[in-house]
Amino acid sequence: MESKKRSILKATTWRVTATCTTTLIAFLITGNIESALSIGFVEFFVKFVIYYYHERLWTKIKLN
Repeated sequence: MESKKRSILKATTWRVTATCTTTLIAFLITGNIESALSIGFVEFFVKFVIYYYHERLWTKIKLN
């Protein structure tokens, strides 16, 4: 079973990677760096929470 600390670290590293990707895509679509950064900022925190609880839920599922 994964620890809560490990889940938080995994969520953080994943969110940084995914947020950079989202911010770049938003910039390429909008051409506006302020909009892209705003989208990336909101996306980071919302999806961080979702990912953390998703990981914690998976630690409770037994696959045998």
